[in-house]
Amino acid sequence: MLSPLDKQLLNNYQQEFPLSPRPYLSIAEALGTTEEVVLEAYRQLSHQQFISRIGPIIQANNIGLSSLVAMAIPDAQLLNVANTVSSFAEVNHNYEREHHFNLWFVLIANDQQHLQWTVGEIERQTGFSAMQLPLLEDYFINLGFQLDLEDKTPQVLSPA
Repeated sequence: MLSPLDKQLLNNYQQEFPLSPRPYLSIAEALGTTEEVVLEAYRQLSHQQFISRIGPIIQANNIGLSSLVAMAIPDAQLLNVANTVSSFAEVNHNYEREHHFNLWFVLIANDQQHLQWTVGEIERQTGFSAMQLPLLEDYFINLGFQLDLEDKTPQVLSPA
């Protein structure tokens, strides 16, 4: 079960994460708690797999190159292959689709050579081929979501 603090951290800082020398302190001050409480809450959210990372999402091909990649993986091996794919720092995110090509992910690399090397290494480690789908037209999809907060009024939270 998510605490009110957890919900505020997930709702309020998906897209407006503070750009400051101590962003967790900035969050704590805005929520009326301490930096340590905020850091521990994020650690727990990560441990419980509510979040996988905190970091920027940079528009495709503004820094380096990116490619959408699809793989056809037998259901029994999908989780293991997805975990292997996710272990690459170049993978932005991956997800399952209901299709013959059921594992999709976005790769970001410094240049074309690095991109091709990474695809090749994923194929080598998984034993499955990957189909690259280059970006032809750029679309922005807001990946944020709003959790249902019982009390819609702002809350001041004190340390646990």
